[in-house]
Amino acid sequence: MTETASAIKTIRVGVGGWTYAPWRDNFYPAALPQHRELEFASRQLSVIEVNGTYYRSQTATTFAKWRDQTPAGFVFSLKGPRFATNRSVLGEAGESIERFLASGIAELGDKLGPIVWQFAPTKRFNADDFEAFLKLLPDATRGLPLQHALDVRHGSFKCAEYLALARRYRATTVFTDSDDYPSFADITGSFLYVRMMRTASDLPEGCTPAALDQLAACARTWRDGHEPIGVPKIEHESAPVMARDVFLFFISGAKEKAPAAALALLRRLS
Repeated sequence: MTETASAIKTIRVGVGGWTYAPWRDNFYPAALPQHRELEFASRQLSVIEVNGTYYRSQTATTFAKWRDQTPAGFVFSLKGPRFATNRSVLGEAGESIERFLASGIAELGDKLGPIVWQFAPTKRFNADDFEAFLKLLPDATRGLPLQHALDVRHGSFKCAEYLALARRYRATTVFTDSDDYPSFADITGSFLYVRMMRTASDLPEGCTPAALDQLAACARTWRDGHEPIGVPKIEHESAPVMARDVFLFFISGAKEKAPAAALALLRRLS
């Protein structure tokens, strides 16, 4: 597909977090001080999902520090706070969402990637309840555009009604490649958010070469506006052809292999 320079989309590949002791044996240089791990990781990968924002508030100073430690073109994906998503009535999450947005995330500037709203595996889909939550998600904060991704983890979300609702509010649905959570790749937003959770400790790169080749092909297909053949979906219809940014993370599974898998995929995409 021919695109103008302004329409060209990117594929970003990364991991969850940057502080993990086993990575000091197989990813970070042996003599690297711990306070420089983000600086190093952000120059090897193109995106990192921050899990810490799910558990506790960060400060504007912290976000600014992360921004300054990372190179141009790198982005962070932030998990929205659990206080917003782990509640029986989602429509009452407004205060938690506002507090998170006001905590200083705008300090990241153009290094702010998607915000991921992760729901508990016990949270069932209820259309009215879920729409009340989606109405609370703003398009921007302090003039900075926001991208929202929904990480739904109960099988009741595997329905056409949920997909229609997510599309109505232009929210991306996380495609989680896992046996533990619902795994479907229906496109509901303007970008793709993929979480790979099947890395294996006995593989040098965490995944087989064939699996990494296939994943690289899928990422390119999504980026160029189409849908890969063979990925699990709820609906048979294809999404409109439109180039999309792709954010792909190696998360969970054999976590010690996540950086190796991400680097191996980046090599295939470069």
